[in-house]
Amino acid sequence: MAAIEGIATALERNWEMVDMTLAPLDEALLARRPTEQCNSMAWLLWHMNRVLDTFVHTRLQARPQVWIQDGWHAKFGMEADPENRGVGWTAAQVVSWTPPAKDIQLGYYEATKQTARAYFSALSDADLQVRRVIPPVAEPRTVAAALGQVTWDNVAHGGQIAYLRGLFQGMGWYAR
Repeated sequence: MAAIEGIATALERNWEMVDMTLAPLDEALLARRPTEQCNSMAWLLWHMNRVLDTFVHTRLQARPQVWIQDGWHAKFGMEADPENRGVGWTAAQVVSWTPPAKDIQLGYYEATKQTARAYFSALSDADLQVRRVIPPVAEPRTVAAALGQVTWDNVAHGGQIAYLRGLFQGMGWYAR
């Protein structure tokens, strides 16, 4: 369990930041984009969760994603495509995407966090050293390396969400 602590700590701190960032926001601000070429906080949150859900379930456990298993795709008004996580979307696709109500967005976020925490708590140090092909990388790598990648992705998008809140509302997520 000691080897997963760094990853778990980074994700927990990121989630705390995102939680504080999102709490006071309404749906209009979540959907706002600074320009036509930029993502909204809602889109970033969806993408961040889709990547984590994909890695934790499909890539690392060969299990159904909560996106499909728990019907979140339908709540988002989207197809049950396990590979659709926003990677490679065009600006036009982002512009045409309509986020669901805030409670649905936050529900998927919470479900993804809960399943990730459960997965991390069950991992042993030996589990982290297992080598396998984990898409999108074709060469075998450790589970720990894949979790490092998904942690980096999650923290990067969490920071983008916090930045956009600061851009739109002034003082950032840390102000109480």
